[in-house]
Amino acid sequence: MHLTQVIKKPLLTEKTYLGQQNGAYTFVVDKKANKTLIKKTFEEIFKVKVSDVRTMNYDGKDKRMGKFVGKTAGFKKAIIVLKDGETLDILSDL
Repeated sequence: MHLTQVIKKPLLTEKTYLGQQNGAYTFVVDKKANKTLIKKTFEEIFKVKVSDVRTMNYDGKDKRMGKFVGKTAGFKKAIIVLKDGETLDILSDL
């Protein structure tokens, strides 16, 4: 897997904004990516030092519209904790 395919998008909620003050940034990542690949990707692309990576897998939810039954897409969420003194400039401007 190429490094540019690992990170999908940042996950921006009220809870993730509170985590950014402590150096924890939340991203949606590829479901096949493991913690070491996620850490390597962030250190190479954003030029920061990562101290911890936590991941969570989410299954898709069942949805109904009338008689039709479907499912939303599942995703993998990664919480990236940076070392002291490091910031991620791409999200600090928001």
